Amino acid sequence: MVARNKVQVVCVAEFRAREGKTDDLIDALHILMEPTHKEKGCLRYELNQRTDDPRWITFIEKWTDKPTFDKHCAMPYITHYFDDVRPQLVEEFVVKLYEEILP
Repeated sequence: MVARNKVQVVCVAEFRAREGKTDDLIDALHILMEPTHKEKGCLRYELNQRTDDPRWITFIEKWTDKPTFDKHCAMPYITHYFDDVRPQLVEEFVVKLYEEILP
């Protein structure tokens, strides 16, 4: 049977910028990187842009466990982004959680 890491959490958060707002979205998401990298339990927090549709900006995240991820989601800079910034810049978004399949 294939082994899975059932403790750590992998998050893929994808945001499609409103027309003409891609650079503003990148700037707004980039601001989240420094404080997030300092959070206890943050193993990976990487920002990416799709090559086939540059309006899609994606975080690939890895956290030590679900409670740590939940704590991250409640941080003031994250709630401010989702509540106040995102509606102005994002046309659609999806946040998905995964378990890593181990080698």
